Amino acid sequence: MTAVRSQVAALWTALALCTAMSSPALAQKKYDSGASDTEIKIGNIMPYSGPASAYAAIGKAEEAYFNKVNAEGGINGRKIKFISYDDAYSPPKTVEQARKLVESDGVLLIFGSLGTSTNSAIRKYMNEKKVPQLFVASGASKWNDPRQYPWTMGWQPSYASEARIYAKYIMKEKPDGKIGVLYQNDDFGKDYLKGLKDGLGPKASMIVLEEAYDTSEPAIDEHVVKLKASGADVFISITTPKFAAQAIKKAAEINWHPVHIVSNVSASVGGVIEPAGIEISQGLLSASYTKDGSDPQWNADDGMKKFYNFVAQYDPKANKLDAGVVFGYAAAQTMVKVLQMCGDDLTRENVMKQAASLKDFEPDTLLPGIRINTAADNFAPIEQLQMMRFKGRKWELFGDIISSEMGH
Repeated sequence: MTAVRSQVAALWTALALCTAMSSPALAQKKYDSGASDTEIKIGNIMPYSGPASAYAAIGKAEEAYFNKVNAEGGINGRKIKFISYDDAYSPPKTVEQARKLVESDGVLLIFGSLGTSTNSAIRKYMNEKKVPQLFVASGASKWNDPRQYPWTMGWQPSYASEARIYAKYIMKEKPDGKIGVLYQNDDFGKDYLKGLKDGLGPKASMIVLEEAYDTSEPAIDEHVVKLKASGADVFISITTPKFAAQAIKKAAEINWHPVHIVSNVSASVGGVIEPAGIEISQGLLSASYTKDGSDPQWNADDGMKKFYNFVAQYDPKANKLDAGVVFGYAAAQTMVKVLQMCGDDLTRENVMKQAASLKDFEPDTLLPGIRINTAADNFAPIEQLQMMRFKGRKWELFGDIISSEMGH
């Protein structure tokens, strides 16, 4: 009897081995919650309402990009299911939506959620749950902390890097300038301000006034009046789109014409400059890492041709002049690249491993020469920008592509 049993056992073992050998793909497929043979569930949280709703265009562009990928056959045969919720730019709401995505919807990861304070509110939770909080749509330096938060990674250049580039520019072009700073009174504004001061170094005394505003304020007119009264002849506007447009309008209204720098997050022609007024925006300065959809110089560019075709076919209601659309497209393209690199190992651990293995990746809508690179000890995918000036109806790039000097 024992002999028969051992023969049967041997037969089963042989059969199991044959099966495994004949289908190596089956043996290698690995899934965590949110992934299967047919589907990859991606969560996202956006301010579709509230004070930062101008950024809703990003979430819509990302959804449209994933629709395009699905229409073309998906990723390694799997369709993306993109579940995007509104948090109205309110951190308690972000926490609620993140829990819903992870615990009820069972997503593989959360991608591209927008905002500094909002993402800060869920970072500890995401890392405790070991769910990727990937390509956060905020330039806070804190997303590049792989040692303490191995499940969280940013995407765009950090605010500190960008602010250091402005500091370099001011010290070179206006060394005797008096700087007035308007900043959002949260992590976003403070991170920028710190970067600016670090960049100015011993010349930080050039700042004559730091004026903070809260996103709950309906208008920021009185802050702009105070900044003019301070005697500042350089105005750095660390603001989100609604307030950036208000600041441009108010400065013109009170006949104040400083060197006016707006943060990249509010340099959108469609989202900020047009609402503020093209005429009064002439000469504005900013820095960019993406191509500008309003600039005809990109009409013959292969990457932008793909982008314009995408908008026409998959996101026809989008304003292609809105920098948020260009941003959403490139961020979604980066996410797709990572998922392609994952192959059939769609575990959360492998998603983070691949996200930290990007080499010279160039999404269609990034400026020529700007590439995405990551490593296990570098969670800052983009670290280069180029200065630009608003002229006519578009931004004109000038100078070289500048790398921030901040170490990894």
